[in-house]
Amino acid sequence: MPVKLSRALRNKLSASGVAAAFREYEHRFRMEKRKKSEDGERHYKEVNNLYYDLVTDFYEYGWGKSFHFAPRVPGESFKASLARHEHYLAHVLGLKPGMVVADIGSGIGGPLLEIARFSGTKIVGVNSNARQIERARQLTEEAGLTHLAEYSHCDFLHVEASDESFDAAYSIEATCIAPDKVSVYGEIFRLLKPGGEFGAYEYCLTERFDDQNPHHLKIKANIELWGGLLVIDDYQTVDEALRTVGFEMLETRDLAAQDGPSIPWWQPLAGSGLSLTTIRSSSIGRRATRTLIRALEAAHVAPRGTTRVAEGLNQCATAIAEAGRLGIFTPMYFIRARKPI
Repeated sequence: MPVKLSRALRNKLSASGVAAAFREYEHRFRMEKRKKSEDGERHYKEVNNLYYDLVTDFYEYGWGKSFHFAPRVPGESFKASLARHEHYLAHVLGLKPGMVVADIGSGIGGPLLEIARFSGTKIVGVNSNARQIERARQLTEEAGLTHLAEYSHCDFLHVEASDESFDAAYSIEATCIAPDKVSVYGEIFRLLKPGGEFGAYEYCLTERFDDQNPHHLKIKANIELWGGLLVIDDYQTVDEALRTVGFEMLETRDLAAQDGPSIPWWQPLAGSGLSLTTIRSSSIGRRATRTLIRALEAAHVAPRGTTRVAEGLNQCATAIAEAGRLGIFTPMYFIRARKPI
C-alpha cells in the first residue's frame, strides 16, 4: 500500500501546487454557494476541475476505477456489485452493437469500459477534467477497447456534438456536479435522437431529510463541500427538471431500497464486513491512509497540502455513511426517460 500510494502522489500531484489548489477550491466553492451570477457557469467549471484535479488519484486508490456506489446482496463482492450496477443500466437502456451512446461525466472511464465490453456499444465519454480524460484514454488502451470507447474533453453543459448525435445516453452519479438539473438534462435532450433514452443514477435527498434538523444540514454541507457538489436535489426536483426539458418519464425509483436480504450501499465506508477490496475505503483504511499520507508529506514525498485533501475526503465519506444510515440521502435514484419521437 505505501509504495502504490506514494507513487500515485508523486507522479500525479507533485507539480500541481496541492496546498494552493486546495485553498482555491474551498474559496471558489464557498463563493459559488453564496451567490448566483450570470457568469456562475464559468465558476462552476473551475470549481469542478479544481476538485477533481485534487481527488482523482485518491478516488482510484481507495475505491477503484468506477467512482460510484451500488446495491449489493450477501455473497456478492464489492467489485461484482459495481459491475452489476453498470450492466443493469446498459440492459434497461437496451444498449447493443451499432448504437452510439454518450456517457455524461465519464470520470476515468471505469464504468464506460465495463458497459462497452458488456454491450458491444460504441460509447463517447464526456468529461471536462483533463486529468481524468488522460487517465481514461490510458485505461482504454490497456483494455484494448479503443474501437468502442472515445472521449470528448468538454463541459457537459455544452457538449461538442451536433443535435441528435446519440442513440442513448447515461450518467452514473455525475450530473450531481452540475449547477442545476435543467441545464444538464436540457443538453442531454438536445444530444439524443427522437426516441432515444436517458438513464442515470442520481444523488438525491430522500423524503426523510429534514431541512430544519441541524444534524441533517451539517451532513448535507459536508457531502457538498468535500464531494464537490454545489447542490444536492430531491426526487421531485430531478423529476420536474426532466419533464421541463421535454423528457417522457418511463421509470424512477430509489435502488437503495432493496427487496430481500441486502448489504447497505454505504457499508464499504462504515468499516463492517471488510475485505481486501474494501479495506481502503473503510473508516479503518481511511485512518491508516491518512496516517501514511501525513508521514509521506513530512518526508516531502507527497506535496504539502495532500494530508488536508485526504482529511476532506474522509469527512465526506463519514458524512455519506451517516446519511445512508439515517436514510436521508441516496446515490442511486434511478431515472429512465425518453425523448419523444
